[in-house]
Amino acid sequence: MATDAPPPSKEQHKLPSPEEFAEVHESAEFGELRRSYRSFAFPLTVGFIAWYLLYVLLSNYAGGFMGTKLFGNINVAFILGVAQFVTTFLIAWWYSRHAAAKLDPKAEAIKTRMESGA
Repeated sequence: MATDAPPPSKEQHKLPSPEEFAEVHESAEFGELRRSYRSFAFPLTVGFIAWYLLYVLLSNYAGGFMGTKLFGNINVAFILGVAQFVTTFLIAWWYSRHAAAKLDPKAEAIKTRMESGA
């Protein structure tokens, strides 16, 4: 089975001490990494939960609206249900791009510096 990932490194990395972890945790660079994550993930999570709850509430309390046929046997409930799946995959794709562009390089820099003992 072939993979695109390189084989694991054979070289031993220095394990950081608890003091080094605390120092990195307090650093501005780590704070920026957390801010980048939170500023992306939290609003998107809140928005998706609101969108999901809207769908559930409409399904429970707006049966007439949700049962409105748009074309053939396709109604509003079906379209909004499919849109739930579509938005789930779009958010996952968007987060993957965001993480690869903004989060992973910062995290890798911190990890490399900690493992090298710098």
